[in-house]
Amino acid sequence: MASIFKRIADSVSADIHTMLDQKEQKNPIATLNHYLRQSEQETERVRKLVERQHRLKEEFRREYQQAKDMANKRKRQLEIAQKAGEESLAEFASKEYEEYTARVERMNQSYQEAVHQLSVLEHKYEEMKHRLKDMKLRRMELMGRENVANAHYRMNQVIQENANQSYSNFSEIEQYIENLEYKVNHAYHKNTFDSKMAQLEKEMDETVN
Repeated sequence: MASIFKRIADSVSADIHTMLDQKEQKNPIATLNHYLRQSEQETERVRKLVERQHRLKEEFRREYQQAKDMANKRKRQLEIAQKAGEESLAEFASKEYEEYTARVERMNQSYQEAVHQLSVLEHKYEEMKHRLKDMKLRRMELMGRENVANAHYRMNQVIQENANQSYSNFSEIEQYIENLEYKVNHAYHKNTFDSKMAQLEKEMDETVN
C-alpha cells in the first residue's frame, strides 16, 4: 500500500516538474521574475535578522556594563564592610560580587559572540544584495535580448507576409506625393506667369497713356 502511494506521489511530482519546465520554456522571463521575488523575500528576511542581531548585541553590551558596574560597586562595599567588621554585610557583598563577576564574564562572552555573528550576517547580507542586484541586471539584459528578438521576428513577419501589399502601399503613397508636387509646381508657375503678364500689361497701358 505504501509503495502505491509513493508511486502516486512520484507521478504527481513528475507531472508538476514537467508543467513547470514547460512554463519556463514558454516564458523564461516570468520564471526568472518568480525566482527574483523569492530572492528578494529571503534578502528581506536576512535584513531583519541583521537588525535583530544589532539590537541583541547592544543589549548584551548594556547587560555587560551594568554587571561590571555592580561588581565594582559590591567589591567596594565588601571592602568597607570588612574594614567595619560587619561580617553579615561583608558576606552578602561577597556573594553579590561573585554573582556579578560571573555575570560579567558570561555577558562579555555573549557580547563577543554576538559581535562575531553580526559580522558574519552582515557579510552574508551584503553578498545576497550583490547577487540579487546581479540577477536583476541579468534580467534586464535578457529582457533586452528578448525585446530585440521579438522586434526582429515581428518585422520579418510583416515584411515576408505583406511584402506585395506593403510595396503597393508605398507605391501609391509615392505616386500621390508626385501628383501633389506636380499640382503645387504647376499652380506656382501658373500664378507666377499670370502675375508677370498682369504686370506687363499694366506697364504697357501706362506707356500708351
